[in-house]
Amino acid sequence: MTVVFFLERGLPADLQRTISREIQKSAHVAEVREVTPEQARDRLRAKFPELREVLADIGTGPFPPSIEATLKKEDRDTSAVSRFLEQMRNTKGVIDIQYNRDWVDRMRSLSRLARALGFFLGGILVLASFFIISNVIKLNVFARRNEIEILRFVGATNTFIRVPFLMEGVALGVLGGLLSLALLGILISVFPFYLGQSLGALKDIINFRYLSLGQSLSLITGGGLMGFLGSLTSLQRFLKI
Repeated sequence: MTVVFFLERGLPADLQRTISREIQKSAHVAEVREVTPEQARDRLRAKFPELREVLADIGTGPFPPSIEATLKKEDRDTSAVSRFLEQMRNTKGVIDIQYNRDWVDRMRSLSRLARALGFFLGGILVLASFFIISNVIKLNVFARRNEIEILRFVGATNTFIRVPFLMEGVALGVLGGLLSLALLGILISVFPFYLGQSLGALKDIINFRYLSLGQSLSLITGGGLMGFLGSLTSLQRFLKI
């Protein structure tokens, strides 16, 4: 969460430093950055290259000097922040304050919705994987029923007969996890190229990142576990030994 304090044009440097120190002294502020009109113009050119000709026609920089303050995470939703901003709004040299709390709250709501949707779809995929592996093991049991009968006649134990099918289910689950990691890696590396510059300023918000090592191992382990449970369920239903 960043608050932008827009300052008057031509403000004396000492007064600008005083405002900056006043903002920095606040217990709610973690970091302060001073932005000159030239830096703001260069930032706009980098984020919106299609507007470079417009900026060139304007000539002079249309942006006032500003100070960007990053709020501490634990203080971003407190009423004390609103009081601090109201105090700074009445400070000499400050002409406007940009604090998009409502916009950030909407983004958080959207993030929670996306997370809930992700869990819902993930649950459906887990169940689908469970039933697919269970059906594959069932077909293998039917295909090898003659071999299973022979193993029974020669005295093979139930565990000896079941273990290969359980291992097959685990292998299918692990391979499914590895395949999903590979497809995810390809998607993350290729998809941003198709977006190009269409995201504009949203590129600072939307970030495509690969899973961490712990998340990758959890996905593979979860795949193996689902394979084991799917095969175990199938064996209990269709392999009567």
